[in-house]
Amino acid sequence: MADDIKSLIDQYGQPIPSWQIAQLRESIADTDAMQGRPPFQGHLSFGIEPERLGNIIRAADYGQTLEWMIVAEEIEELFPHYSSVLSKRKRQVSQLPITIVAAEDVADGEKHAVFVRQWLSTGVLARAMFDICDAVGKGYTANEIIWESKPGCVRPLEIKYRPQRFFEISPIDGETVWLRTEGGFADLAPHKFLLHTHRSKSGNVVRSALTRMVAWLWMHASYTLKDWALFVQGYGLPIRIGRYGPEAGADDKRVLWRAVQSIAGDVAAIIPKSMEIEFIKGAENAAGTDLYLKRADWLNREVSKLVLGGTAGTEAISGGHAVGQEHRAAEADIEKFDAGLLGNSITRQIIQTMIAFTFGPQDAYPTASVGRPEEVPLKDVIAAVGDLGPLGFKVKAQEIRDRLQLTKPEDGDETIGGVPPAPVDKPAVPHLAITPPEGMTMRPGALLGRLITLQSEAPPEVVEQLTERLAEDAAGALAGMTTEVRHCFEQATDMHDLAMRVSQLKLDPRAFADAMSRGLALAELVGQAALVDELRGRGND
Repeated sequence: MADDIKSLIDQYGQPIPSWQIAQLRESIADTDAMQGRPPFQGHLSFGIEPERLGNIIRAADYGQTLEWMIVAEEIEELFPHYSSVLSKRKRQVSQLPITIVAAEDVADGEKHAVFVRQWLSTGVLARAMFDICDAVGKGYTANEIIWESKPGCVRPLEIKYRPQRFFEISPIDGETVWLRTEGGFADLAPHKFLLHTHRSKSGNVVRSALTRMVAWLWMHASYTLKDWALFVQGYGLPIRIGRYGPEAGADDKRVLWRAVQSIAGDVAAIIPKSMEIEFIKGAENAAGTDLYLKRADWLNREVSKLVLGGTAGTEAISGGHAVGQEHRAAEADIEKFDAGLLGNSITRQIIQTMIAFTFGPQDAYPTASVGRPEEVPLKDVIAAVGDLGPLGFKVKAQEIRDRLQLTKPEDGDETIGGVPPAPVDKPAVPHLAITPPEGMTMRPGALLGRLITLQSEAPPEVVEQLTERLAEDAAGALAGMTTEVRHCFEQATDMHDLAMRVSQLKLDPRAFADAMSRGLALAELVGQAALVDELRGRGND
């Protein structure tokens, strides 16, 4: 690569020979007709018959995949429904976010992760994601990596798509991918290709591809469209029958035949008087006219099931929301599967290599996670906060704002919502100036104890004012409780009965918490009132 790089060591600790280092920055698999990689390879699918398609598929099973890869590419071009659903699946996965997770228990793990994230920001991988996903239809892709080097930085500069017809599958194991060259085939150069395999079923690379499963459906669809076109061309036209007598010669028969052939198109013909042409109207059958449409729709639905796992994403389905939800769940499972395969290939063949080239071999490397983060649905989060908040459960307000994509209001902003203003405090009444003992906080219970100690010092008018204040607070607590809660308190026979009655109410959590706090305040006030009565009785004695 660059002149300042004399040697490299890969993620497996193996040194890279100098001639391979120079090769890493060059393109070695571009279009070259002399190397068996022409830009265009001709067409095989036009007029193809089932026997010919079967021979091409059988040849691919034995390591001769050139014709099959040409046909597979043409199927995507000539089968609009398959091209549509396959492109949808590839676009859906190629646009998913990529998260880089730093390796644990590695001294520079976060540094390596930052290095990879900086490379992702260049868009090199994002531009190649759709081409990498071509493996979904054909079983594998081999995208060539062009490396760049700077002081302390070795990373991919480009990831170029190479058609599968530039390569061949080894007939020995059915897995190894070779590059086509002038002399035959060559092994793929190390660290030069992102070889991504995608199996839609268990088996070797060629037989597990989606297009392999769709090929026969495409063949049937092609025949259906051809038959449909012929049917539409002749639909509604009468059957022409020309009759000739025993005296007609060969020339007469040829004239009559030309007349029968041309009359439907030209709507005019010249025939001898001795000849007769009869028009027989075809029987009208509505069910028969729908046969081709039903067959084409059925084939399209089968393709949707193979590619997307269902038909909800391509057509309207009677059955309502539930059916659509089931089909979308199937698409989500497929998306997650595709994303997992992509993340694994990117981690092993790009991230590990660029870290090893730049920082040397590591015990662990950053990993690429492709896909949407697993998040609790927003409506469930809001419901949980609303239910648990009154019980003392606390969450960061900023986290909720981030999920809602809202910002924190600043001073002077017009706002909506918020906590209701606190009720206005009642005017203070005269009270005893009681100072709590040192180290003791002034709680209601401590206040009562202090009142008992100072009962002989309390003037009668102070006791009277305190009694009136307690009565007012008790009335406020009762008034603040909702009718339902107050009814439960009045009708309950014991605490267990009260709990059962309250649990059956459908109260707003905030209102219920307020009612309970007022109930507890009422209980405290009742105790205070009883104590004041006792103080007053002792004063009279």
